[in-house]
Amino acid sequence: MPTVVLMDVSLSMTRPVSLDGIEEFQRKNLAVHGLNMLFEHMASNYRLEFTALMAFSSLWELLVPFTRDYNALQEALSNLEDYDKTCLELALQGVSSVVQQEWGNGCPCQVVLVTDGSLGIGKGSLRHSLQTLKHRGDDKKFPLPYPFPTKMFILCIANAEELQMTDAMENLEELLHLSGGDGQIFTVDGPLCMKSVQAMFGMLIDRAYSPFHAVLHCGNLSSDVQVFPRPEPVVVDEEVEPIPRAVSTDLEIVGFIEIADISSPPVISRHLVLPIAVSKEVDEVGTGATDELEEEPSASQMAGKSPNFCVLLHGSLKVEGMVALVQLGPEWFGMLYSQADSKKKSNLMMSLFEPGSDPLPWLGKISHLGPVSEAAENPYGEDDSKSPFPVQPQVKRSYAQNVTVWIKASGLQTDVQKILRNARKLPDKTQTFYKELNRLRKAALAFGFWELLKGVAELLERECTMLPDSAHPDAAFQLSHAAHQLKLASSGDSQYAAFDHNIVPMHTDFSS
Repeated sequence: MPTVVLMDVSLSMTRPVSLDGIEEFQRKNLAVHGLNMLFEHMASNYRLEFTALMAFSSLWELLVPFTRDYNALQEALSNLEDYDKTCLELALQGVSSVVQQEWGNGCPCQVVLVTDGSLGIGKGSLRHSLQTLKHRGDDKKFPLPYPFPTKMFILCIANAEELQMTDAMENLEELLHLSGGDGQIFTVDGPLCMKSVQAMFGMLIDRAYSPFHAVLHCGNLSSDVQVFPRPEPVVVDEEVEPIPRAVSTDLEIVGFIEIADISSPPVISRHLVLPIAVSKEVDEVGTGATDELEEEPSASQMAGKSPNFCVLLHGSLKVEGMVALVQLGPEWFGMLYSQADSKKKSNLMMSLFEPGSDPLPWLGKISHLGPVSEAAENPYGEDDSKSPFPVQPQVKRSYAQNVTVWIKASGLQTDVQKILRNARKLPDKTQTFYKELNRLRKAALAFGFWELLKGVAELLERECTMLPDSAHPDAAFQLSHAAHQLKLASSGDSQYAAFDHNIVPMHTDFSS
Protein backbone atom coordinates (compact mmCIF):
# COMPACT_ATOMS: atom_id res chain seq x y z
CA MET A 1 0.00 0.00 0.00
CA PRO A 2 1.83 3.16 -1.15
CA THR A 3 2.28 6.08 1.23
CA VAL A 4 2.25 9.83 0.59
CA VAL A 5 3.93 11.94 3.28
CA LEU A 6 2.50 15.48 3.21
CA MET A 7 4.80 17.85 5.08
CA ASP A 8 3.65 21.30 6.22
CA VAL A 9 6.39 23.90 5.50
CA SER A 10 4.34 27.02 6.25
CA LEU A 11 5.65 29.82 8.51
CA SER A 12 3.73 28.47 11.51
CA MET A 13 6.02 25.40 11.47
CA THR A 14 9.01 27.68 12.19
CA ARG A 15 7.69 28.63 15.64
CA PRO A 16 10.39 27.98 18.22
CA VAL A 17 10.10 25.28 20.89
CA SER A 18 12.30 25.47 23.98
CA LEU A 19 13.76 22.08 24.89
CA ASP A 20 14.80 21.81 28.54
CA GLY A 21 15.27 25.58 28.60
CA ILE A 22 18.68 25.25 26.93
CA GLU A 23 18.29 24.82 23.18
CA GLU A 24 15.57 26.07 20.85
CA PHE A 25 14.16 24.04 17.99
CA GLN A 26 11.51 24.80 15.43
CA ARG A 27 8.40 22.64 15.14
CA LYS A 28 9.63 21.78 11.67
CA ASN A 29 12.81 20.32 13.21
CA LEU A 30 10.72 18.08 15.47
CA ALA A 31 8.61 16.96 12.49
CA VAL A 32 11.75 16.17 10.45
CA HIS A 33 13.14 14.18 13.38
CA GLY A 34 9.94 12.14 13.62
CA LEU A 35 9.81 11.49 9.87
CA ASN A 36 13.44 10.39 9.86
CA MET A 37 12.51 7.89 12.55
CA LEU A 38 9.59 6.66 10.40
CA PHE A 39 11.76 6.33 7.29
CA GLU A 40 14.47 4.43 9.18
CA HIS A 41 11.84 1.99 10.48
CA MET A 42 10.39 1.49 6.99
CA ALA A 43 13.87 1.01 5.49
CA SER A 44 14.55 -1.89 7.86
CA ASN A 45 11.08 -3.39 8.39
CA TYR A 46 8.85 -2.13 5.57
CA ARG A 47 11.29 -1.69 2.72
CA LEU A 48 8.87 -2.88 0.04
CA GLU A 49 6.62 0.12 0.67
CA PHE A 50 6.57 2.81 -2.02
CA THR A 51 6.69 6.26 -0.43
CA ALA A 52 6.43 9.78 -1.87
CA LEU A 53 7.28 13.07 -0.11
CA MET A 54 5.33 16.27 -0.72
CA ALA A 55 5.71 19.72 0.85
CA PHE A 56 2.97 22.34 1.00
CA SER A 57 2.16 25.85 2.15
CA SER A 58 0.02 28.03 -0.14
CA LEU A 59 1.21 25.76 -2.99
CA TRP A 60 2.40 22.16 -3.08
CA GLU A 61 5.51 20.49 -4.47
CA LEU A 62 6.42 16.86 -5.06
CA LEU A 63 9.90 16.60 -3.54
CA VAL A 64 10.44 12.85 -4.05
CA PRO A 65 8.18 10.71 -6.30
CA PHE A 66 7.19 7.21 -5.21
CA THR A 67 10.34 5.33 -4.32
CA ARG A 68 11.85 2.67 -2.06
CA ASP A 69 15.04 4.71 -1.66
CA TYR A 70 14.66 5.99 1.89
CA ASN A 71 18.03 7.74 1.75
CA ALA A 72 16.60 10.01 -0.94
CA LEU A 73 13.58 10.74 1.26
CA GLN A 74 15.75 11.60 4.26
CA GLU A 75 18.00 13.78 2.13
CA ALA A 76 14.98 15.72 0.86
CA LEU A 77 13.84 16.26 4.46
CA SER A 78 17.20 17.82 5.35
CA ASN A 79 16.81 20.36 2.51
CA LEU A 80 13.31 21.62 3.32
CA GLU A 81 12.74 25.36 2.94
CA ASP A 82 10.23 27.63 4.66
CA TYR A 83 7.35 29.18 2.73
CA ASP A 84 4.20 31.20 3.43
CA LYS A 85 0.67 30.44 4.73
CA THR A 86 -1.08 27.09 5.04
CA CYS A 87 -3.49 26.02 2.27
CA LEU A 88 -4.38 22.41 2.93
CA GLU A 89 -7.07 22.07 0.21
CA LEU A 90 -4.58 22.61 -2.63
CA ALA A 91 -2.19 20.11 -1.02
CA LEU A 92 -4.94 17.48 -0.85
CA GLN A 93 -5.69 18.08 -4.53
CA GLY A 94 -2.00 17.54 -5.22
CA VAL A 95 -2.06 14.20 -3.39
CA SER A 96 -5.00 13.09 -5.53
CA SER A 97 -3.25 13.94 -8.80
CA VAL A 98 0.07 12.36 -7.76
CA VAL A 99 -1.53 9.09 -6.62
CA GLN A 100 -3.86 8.76 -9.62
CA GLN A 101 -1.07 9.47 -12.05
CA GLU A 102 1.10 6.73 -10.54
CA TRP A 103 -1.40 4.11 -9.32
CA GLY A 104 -4.85 4.94 -10.74
CA ASN A 105 -8.10 4.71 -8.77
CA GLY A 106 -7.97 1.07 -7.68
CA CYS A 107 -4.91 1.03 -5.44
CA PRO A 108 -5.40 1.79 -1.71
CA CYS A 109 -3.11 4.54 -0.42
CA GLN A 110 -2.05 5.90 2.96
CA VAL A 111 -1.68 9.66 3.47
CA VAL A 112 0.49 10.86 6.36
CA LEU A 113 -0.17 14.55 7.01
CA VAL A 114 2.43 16.21 9.27
CA THR A 115 1.38 19.66 10.48
CA ASP A 116 1.28 21.86 13.56
CA GLY A 117 -2.51 22.07 13.57
CA SER A 118 -2.70 25.62 12.23
CA LEU A 119 -5.61 25.80 9.81
CA GLY A 120 -4.44 28.81 7.80
CA ILE A 121 -6.01 32.23 7.37
CA GLY A 122 -8.76 33.44 5.03
CA LYS A 123 -9.58 31.88 1.70
CA GLY A 124 -7.84 28.56 1.20
CA SER A 125 -7.65 27.77 4.90
CA LEU A 126 -9.12 24.51 6.14
CA ARG A 127 -11.75 26.38 8.14
CA HIS A 128 -12.90 28.29 5.05
CA SER A 129 -12.87 25.13 2.91
CA LEU A 130 -15.09 23.21 5.32
CA GLN A 131 -17.50 26.14 5.80
CA THR A 132 -18.06 26.46 2.03
CA LEU A 133 -18.28 22.69 1.49
CA LYS A 134 -22.02 22.65 0.69
CA HIS A 135 -22.02 25.78 -1.46
CA ARG A 136 -19.70 24.64 -4.25
CA GLY A 137 -20.29 23.81 -7.87
CA ASP A 138 -19.22 20.57 -9.52
CA ASP A 139 -16.10 22.27 -10.89
CA LYS A 140 -14.86 23.33 -7.44
CA LYS A 141 -15.49 20.26 -5.32
CA PHE A 142 -13.46 19.57 -2.21
CA PRO A 143 -10.85 16.88 -3.03
CA LEU A 144 -12.07 14.54 -0.27
CA PRO A 145 -13.18 11.81 -0.37
CA TYR A 146 -10.61 10.57 -2.85
CA PRO A 147 -11.66 8.33 -5.75
CA PHE A 148 -9.25 5.67 -4.45
CA PRO A 149 -9.38 3.88 -1.04
CA THR A 150 -7.57 6.01 1.52
CA LYS A 151 -6.29 5.85 5.07
CA MET A 152 -5.36 9.28 6.42
CA PHE A 153 -3.12 9.75 9.45
CA ILE A 154 -2.78 13.31 10.78
CA LEU A 155 0.25 13.94 13.01
CA CYS A 156 0.10 17.26 14.85
CA ILE A 157 3.30 18.76 16.24
CA ALA A 158 1.20 20.12 19.10
CA ASN A 159 -0.51 18.68 22.15
CA ALA A 160 -4.24 18.15 22.46
CA GLU A 161 -4.71 21.08 24.89
CA GLU A 162 -3.19 23.50 22.38
CA LEU A 163 -5.47 22.28 19.59
CA GLN A 164 -8.60 22.40 21.75
CA MET A 165 -8.03 26.06 22.60
CA THR A 166 -9.25 26.77 19.06
CA ASP A 167 -11.50 24.83 16.68
CA ALA A 168 -8.46 23.13 15.09
CA MET A 169 -9.23 19.66 16.49
CA GLU A 170 -12.88 19.80 15.35
CA ASN A 171 -11.84 20.77 11.82
CA LEU A 172 -9.18 18.05 11.66
CA GLU A 173 -11.73 15.46 12.84
CA GLU A 174 -14.13 16.59 10.11
CA LEU A 175 -11.29 16.34 7.59
CA LEU A 176 -10.61 12.78 8.75
CA HIS A 177 -14.33 11.96 8.45
CA LEU A 178 -14.42 13.31 4.88
CA SER A 179 -11.48 11.08 3.93
CA GLY A 180 -13.52 8.01 4.88
CA GLY A 181 -12.84 7.90 8.61
CA ASP A 182 -10.39 5.01 8.27
CA GLY A 183 -7.43 6.70 9.91
CA GLN A 184 -6.41 8.52 13.08
CA ILE A 185 -5.29 11.86 14.49
CA PHE A 186 -2.12 11.76 16.59
CA THR A 187 -1.10 14.51 19.00
CA VAL A 188 1.91 14.98 21.24
CA ASP A 189 1.40 13.70 24.76
CA GLY A 190 2.84 16.23 27.19
CA PRO A 191 5.24 19.10 26.40
CA LEU A 192 6.81 19.39 22.96
CA CYS A 193 10.19 17.68 22.90
CA MET A 194 12.12 15.08 20.94
CA LYS A 195 10.93 12.18 23.12
CA SER A 196 7.24 13.08 22.93
CA VAL A 197 7.42 13.45 19.13
CA GLN A 198 9.23 10.10 18.89
CA ALA A 199 6.47 8.52 20.99
CA MET A 200 3.81 9.97 18.67
CA PHE A 201 5.52 8.62 15.54
CA GLY A 202 5.98 5.32 17.36
CA MET A 203 2.19 5.09 17.75
CA LEU A 204 1.82 5.67 13.99
CA ILE A 205 4.32 2.87 13.31
CA ASP A 206 2.43 0.49 15.58
CA ARG A 207 -0.88 1.45 13.94
CA ALA A 208 0.08 1.32 10.26
CA TYR A 209 3.65 0.17 9.64
CA SER A 210 4.29 -2.76 11.95
CA PRO A 211 5.30 -5.86 9.94
CA PHE A 212 3.00 -8.89 10.07
CA HIS A 213 4.96 -11.94 11.20
CA ALA A 214 3.42 -15.40 11.17
CA VAL A 215 4.39 -19.07 11.29
CA LEU A 216 3.55 -21.19 8.25
CA HIS A 217 2.81 -24.82 9.17
CA CYS A 218 2.51 -27.92 6.99
CA GLY A 219 2.45 -31.11 9.01
CA ASN A 220 5.73 -31.31 10.94
CA LEU A 221 7.36 -28.57 8.82
CA SER A 222 7.15 -24.88 9.66
CA SER A 223 8.73 -21.58 8.73
CA ASP A 224 8.71 -18.05 10.12
CA VAL A 225 7.37 -15.69 7.44
CA GLN A 226 6.50 -12.05 6.92
CA VAL A 227 3.28 -11.22 5.03
CA PHE A 228 3.46 -7.96 3.07
CA PRO A 229 1.47 -5.78 2.95
CA ARG A 230 -0.06 -6.35 6.35
CA PRO A 231 -3.48 -8.12 5.98
CA GLU A 232 -6.32 -5.85 7.05
CA PRO A 233 -9.19 -7.10 9.25
CA VAL A 234 -12.27 -8.11 7.25
CA VAL A 235 -15.84 -7.35 8.34
CA VAL A 236 -18.45 -9.84 7.13
CA ASP A 237 -21.58 -7.90 6.13
CA GLU A 238 -23.92 -10.88 6.43
CA GLU A 239 -23.36 -11.28 10.16
CA VAL A 240 -25.97 -9.92 12.57
CA GLU A 241 -23.32 -8.20 14.68
CA PRO A 242 -20.33 -7.68 12.35
CA ILE A 243 -16.99 -8.22 14.08
CA PRO A 244 -13.70 -7.59 12.27
CA ARG A 245 -11.92 -10.88 11.54
CA ALA A 246 -8.13 -10.76 11.55
CA VAL A 247 -5.71 -13.20 9.92
CA SER A 248 -4.16 -15.57 12.44
CA THR A 249 -0.41 -15.58 13.06
CA ASP A 250 -0.51 -19.39 12.67
CA LEU A 251 -1.10 -20.24 9.00
CA GLU A 252 -1.91 -23.91 8.52
CA ILE A 253 -1.66 -25.55 5.08
CA VAL A 254 -4.62 -27.94 4.81
CA GLY A 255 -3.93 -29.38 1.36
CA PHE A 256 -2.80 -28.91 -2.22
CA ILE A 257 -4.84 -28.61 -5.40
CA GLU A 258 -4.08 -28.19 -9.09
CA ILE A 259 -4.12 -24.70 -10.59
CA ALA A 260 -6.62 -25.83 -13.27
CA ASP A 261 -9.10 -26.88 -10.57
CA ILE A 262 -8.95 -23.65 -8.58
CA SER A 263 -8.81 -21.52 -11.76
CA SER A 264 -8.78 -17.77 -11.06
CA PRO A 265 -10.87 -17.34 -7.90
CA PRO A 266 -12.20 -14.05 -6.48
CA VAL A 267 -9.97 -12.79 -3.65
CA ILE A 268 -10.03 -9.95 -1.12
CA SER A 269 -6.32 -9.10 -1.30
CA ARG A 270 -2.94 -10.46 -2.38
CA HIS A 271 0.24 -10.50 -0.31
CA LEU A 272 3.91 -11.42 -0.60
CA VAL A 273 5.10 -14.20 1.71
CA LEU A 274 8.75 -13.72 2.66
CA PRO A 275 10.83 -16.13 4.78
CA ILE A 276 12.38 -14.70 7.93
CA ALA A 277 15.93 -15.71 8.80
CA VAL A 278 16.11 -16.99 12.36
CA SER A 279 19.02 -15.22 14.02
CA LYS A 280 21.27 -17.44 16.09
CA GLU A 281 23.04 -16.27 19.19
CA VAL A 282 26.72 -15.63 18.63
CA ASP A 283 29.19 -16.30 21.44
CA GLU A 284 31.08 -13.31 22.71
CA VAL A 285 34.47 -12.98 21.06
CA GLY A 286 37.50 -11.46 22.81
CA THR A 287 39.41 -8.47 21.51
CA GLY A 288 42.15 -10.63 20.11
CA ALA A 289 39.78 -12.55 17.76
CA THR A 290 38.95 -9.69 15.36
CA ASP A 291 40.79 -11.28 12.43
CA GLU A 292 38.95 -14.60 12.86
CA LEU A 293 35.59 -12.78 13.13
CA GLU A 294 36.10 -10.96 9.84
CA GLU A 295 36.75 -14.25 8.06
CA GLU A 296 33.50 -15.80 9.30
CA PRO A 297 30.48 -15.52 6.95
CA SER A 298 27.87 -12.85 7.72
CA ALA A 299 24.46 -13.62 9.25
CA SER A 300 22.68 -13.07 5.93
CA GLN A 301 25.04 -15.50 4.17
CA MET A 302 24.45 -18.10 6.89
CA ALA A 303 20.68 -17.62 6.58
CA GLY A 304 20.89 -18.12 2.83
CA LYS A 305 22.59 -21.50 3.29
CA SER A 306 20.30 -22.87 5.99
CA PRO A 307 17.28 -24.97 4.89
CA ASN A 308 13.95 -23.15 4.89
CA PHE A 309 10.49 -24.70 4.41
CA CYS A 310 9.15 -21.53 2.74
CA VAL A 311 11.75 -21.84 -0.04
CA LEU A 312 10.98 -25.55 -0.45
CA LEU A 313 7.24 -24.83 -0.69
CA HIS A 314 7.74 -22.08 -3.27
CA GLY A 315 9.88 -24.28 -5.51
CA SER A 316 7.51 -27.23 -5.23
CA LEU A 317 4.41 -25.22 -6.11
CA LYS A 318 6.22 -23.69 -9.08
CA VAL A 319 7.43 -27.02 -10.47
CA GLU A 320 4.25 -29.03 -9.83
CA GLY A 321 1.82 -26.34 -11.02
CA MET A 322 -0.25 -26.50 -7.85
CA VAL A 323 -1.50 -24.18 -5.11
CA ALA A 324 -1.65 -24.75 -1.37
CA LEU A 325 -4.90 -24.11 0.51
CA VAL A 326 -4.09 -22.37 3.79
CA GLN A 327 -6.35 -21.80 6.79
CA LEU A 328 -6.25 -18.17 7.98
CA GLY A 329 -8.66 -18.58 10.89
CA PRO A 330 -11.95 -20.29 11.81
CA GLU A 331 -13.81 -20.93 8.53
CA TRP A 332 -11.48 -18.60 6.61
CA PHE A 333 -9.12 -19.81 3.88
CA GLY A 334 -6.67 -18.54 1.31
CA MET A 335 -4.20 -19.96 -1.17
CA LEU A 336 -0.42 -19.92 -1.57
CA TYR A 337 1.01 -19.98 -5.09
CA SER A 338 4.03 -18.99 -7.14
CA GLN A 339 3.70 -15.85 -9.24
CA ALA A 340 6.34 -14.92 -11.80
CA ASP A 341 7.47 -11.28 -12.08
CA SER A 342 9.66 -12.10 -15.05
CA LYS A 343 11.16 -15.11 -16.78
CA LYS A 344 13.78 -15.54 -14.07
CA LYS A 345 12.09 -14.17 -10.94
CA SER A 346 9.04 -15.43 -9.09
CA ASN A 347 7.57 -14.85 -5.64
CA LEU A 348 5.51 -16.84 -3.16
CA MET A 349 2.13 -15.11 -2.93
CA MET A 350 -0.88 -15.52 -0.66
CA SER A 351 -4.42 -14.54 -1.69
CA LEU A 352 -7.23 -14.25 0.84
CA PHE A 353 -10.68 -15.63 0.02
CA GLU A 354 -13.94 -14.27 1.40
CA PRO A 355 -14.53 -15.61 4.95
CA GLY A 356 -16.73 -18.70 4.98
CA SER A 357 -16.62 -22.48 4.70
CA ASP A 358 -17.25 -22.51 0.92
CA PRO A 359 -15.67 -19.39 -0.62
CA LEU A 360 -15.36 -21.08 -4.04
CA PRO A 361 -18.67 -22.68 -5.09
CA TRP A 362 -17.09 -25.02 -7.65
CA LEU A 363 -14.92 -26.64 -4.95
CA GLY A 364 -17.74 -27.11 -2.45
CA LYS A 365 -16.93 -26.88 1.25
CA ILE A 366 -13.20 -26.79 1.93
CA SER A 367 -13.69 -29.11 4.92
CA HIS A 368 -15.15 -31.79 2.59
CA LEU A 369 -12.00 -31.97 0.45
CA GLY A 370 -9.60 -34.81 1.12
CA PRO A 371 -6.61 -36.72 -0.26
CA VAL A 372 -7.00 -38.50 -3.60
CA SER A 373 -5.62 -41.68 -1.98
CA GLU A 374 -8.68 -41.92 0.29
CA ALA A 375 -11.15 -41.96 -2.62
CA ALA A 376 -12.65 -45.28 -3.74
CA GLU A 377 -11.43 -44.55 -7.27
CA ASN A 378 -9.18 -41.85 -8.68
CA PRO A 379 -11.45 -38.81 -9.30
CA TYR A 380 -9.05 -37.61 -12.00
CA GLY A 381 -9.10 -40.94 -13.85
CA GLU A 382 -6.16 -43.23 -14.50
CA ASP A 383 -4.75 -40.92 -17.17
CA ASP A 384 -5.86 -37.55 -15.63
CA SER A 385 -8.51 -37.24 -18.33
CA LYS A 386 -11.28 -35.97 -16.03
CA SER A 387 -11.77 -33.74 -12.99
CA PRO A 388 -14.05 -33.93 -9.93
CA PHE A 389 -14.66 -30.18 -10.23
CA PRO A 390 -16.88 -28.27 -10.47
CA VAL A 391 -18.89 -29.95 -7.71
CA GLN A 392 -22.47 -30.39 -8.88
CA PRO A 393 -24.99 -28.87 -6.44
CA GLN A 394 -27.81 -31.03 -5.12
CA VAL A 395 -30.40 -28.41 -6.08
CA LYS A 396 -30.45 -27.36 -9.71
CA ARG A 397 -29.58 -23.70 -10.03
CA SER A 398 -32.23 -21.37 -11.40
CA TYR A 399 -29.80 -19.97 -13.96
CA ALA A 400 -29.25 -23.49 -15.31
CA GLN A 401 -32.89 -23.71 -16.44
CA ASN A 402 -34.01 -22.86 -19.97
CA VAL A 403 -35.61 -19.57 -18.92
CA THR A 404 -37.26 -17.28 -21.44
CA VAL A 405 -35.94 -13.74 -21.24
CA TRP A 406 -37.13 -10.82 -23.37
CA ILE A 407 -34.53 -8.08 -23.17
CA LYS A 408 -35.49 -6.53 -26.49
CA ALA A 409 -38.77 -6.35 -28.40
CA SER A 410 -37.24 -8.40 -31.20
CA GLY A 411 -36.91 -11.41 -28.88
CA LEU A 412 -40.61 -11.35 -27.99
CA GLN A 413 -41.56 -10.88 -31.65
CA THR A 414 -39.48 -13.92 -32.63
CA ASP A 415 -41.23 -16.15 -30.07
CA VAL A 416 -44.70 -15.05 -31.24
CA GLN A 417 -43.80 -15.58 -34.90
CA LYS A 418 -42.53 -19.06 -34.08
CA ILE A 419 -45.97 -19.96 -32.63
CA LEU A 420 -47.76 -18.59 -35.68
CA ARG A 421 -45.52 -20.49 -38.11
CA ASN A 422 -46.27 -23.76 -36.31
CA ALA A 423 -50.00 -22.85 -36.20
CA ARG A 424 -50.10 -22.68 -39.99
CA LYS A 425 -48.63 -26.19 -40.22
CA LEU A 426 -51.16 -27.90 -37.95
CA PRO A 427 -51.78 -30.75 -37.38
CA ASP A 428 -48.29 -31.84 -38.50
CA LYS A 429 -46.61 -29.50 -35.97
CA THR A 430 -49.05 -30.03 -33.10
CA GLN A 431 -46.43 -31.05 -30.51
CA THR A 432 -44.06 -28.23 -31.45
CA PHE A 433 -46.93 -25.71 -31.49
CA TYR A 434 -48.03 -26.55 -27.93
CA LYS A 435 -44.44 -26.70 -26.68
CA GLU A 436 -43.74 -23.14 -27.87
CA LEU A 437 -47.17 -21.97 -26.69
CA ASN A 438 -46.60 -23.29 -23.14
CA ARG A 439 -43.11 -21.76 -23.02
CA LEU A 440 -44.50 -18.33 -23.91
CA ARG A 441 -47.43 -18.81 -21.48
CA LYS A 442 -45.13 -19.58 -18.53
CA ALA A 443 -42.91 -16.58 -19.25
CA ALA A 444 -45.94 -14.26 -19.52
CA LEU A 445 -47.35 -15.54 -16.22
CA ALA A 446 -43.96 -15.14 -14.51
CA PHE A 447 -43.70 -11.51 -15.67
CA GLY A 448 -47.40 -10.75 -15.06
CA PHE A 449 -47.72 -10.00 -18.77
CA TRP A 450 -51.48 -10.71 -19.03
CA GLU A 451 -51.90 -8.53 -22.12
CA LEU A 452 -49.52 -10.77 -24.05
CA LEU A 453 -51.75 -13.81 -23.45
CA LYS A 454 -54.81 -11.90 -24.67
CA GLY A 455 -52.94 -10.64 -27.71
CA VAL A 456 -51.67 -14.08 -28.72
CA ALA A 457 -55.19 -15.52 -28.20
CA GLU A 458 -56.59 -12.92 -30.61
CA LEU A 459 -53.85 -13.75 -33.13
CA LEU A 460 -54.73 -17.45 -32.97
CA GLU A 461 -58.44 -16.66 -33.47
CA ARG A 462 -57.53 -14.55 -36.48
CA GLU A 463 -55.42 -17.40 -37.89
CA CYS A 464 -58.38 -19.73 -37.40
CA THR A 465 -60.65 -17.48 -39.49
CA MET A 466 -58.01 -17.20 -42.22
CA LEU A 467 -57.48 -20.92 -42.69
CA PRO A 468 -57.80 -21.94 -46.34
CA ASP A 469 -60.47 -24.41 -47.47
CA SER A 470 -57.78 -27.01 -48.01
CA ALA A 471 -56.70 -26.88 -44.35
CA HIS A 472 -57.10 -29.95 -42.18
CA PRO A 473 -60.24 -29.76 -39.97
CA ASP A 474 -58.19 -30.48 -36.85
CA ALA A 475 -56.27 -27.20 -37.29
CA ALA A 476 -59.34 -25.06 -36.58
CA PHE A 477 -60.21 -27.06 -33.47
CA GLN A 478 -56.65 -26.82 -32.08
CA LEU A 479 -56.38 -23.06 -32.73
CA SER A 480 -59.74 -22.35 -31.10
CA HIS A 481 -58.84 -24.54 -28.14
CA ALA A 482 -55.43 -22.85 -27.64
CA ALA A 483 -56.96 -19.35 -27.92
CA HIS A 484 -59.65 -20.22 -25.36
CA GLN A 485 -57.05 -21.60 -22.89
CA LEU A 486 -54.90 -18.45 -23.20
CA LYS A 487 -57.92 -16.24 -22.49
CA LEU A 488 -58.72 -18.27 -19.39
CA ALA A 489 -55.10 -17.92 -18.20
CA SER A 490 -55.17 -14.15 -18.80
CA SER A 491 -58.23 -13.84 -16.55
CA GLY A 492 -56.14 -14.78 -13.51
CA ASP A 493 -58.32 -17.76 -12.60
CA SER A 494 -56.22 -19.94 -10.29
CA GLN A 495 -57.36 -23.07 -12.08
CA TYR A 496 -56.12 -21.99 -15.49
CA ALA A 497 -53.41 -19.45 -14.56
CA ALA A 498 -51.29 -21.86 -12.54
CA PHE A 499 -47.62 -21.65 -13.51
CA ASP A 500 -47.13 -25.43 -13.60
CA HIS A 501 -50.27 -26.01 -15.68
CA ASN A 502 -49.69 -26.90 -19.35
CA ILE A 503 -52.09 -26.56 -22.27
CA VAL A 504 -52.49 -30.00 -23.84
CA PRO A 505 -53.70 -30.69 -27.39
CA MET A 506 -57.45 -31.06 -27.81
CA HIS A 507 -58.53 -34.63 -28.53
CA THR A 508 -60.71 -34.79 -31.63
CA ASP A 509 -61.98 -37.46 -33.97
CA PHE A 510 -59.46 -36.22 -36.55
CA SER A 511 -56.45 -36.52 -34.24
CA SER A 512 -54.53 -39.80 -34.46
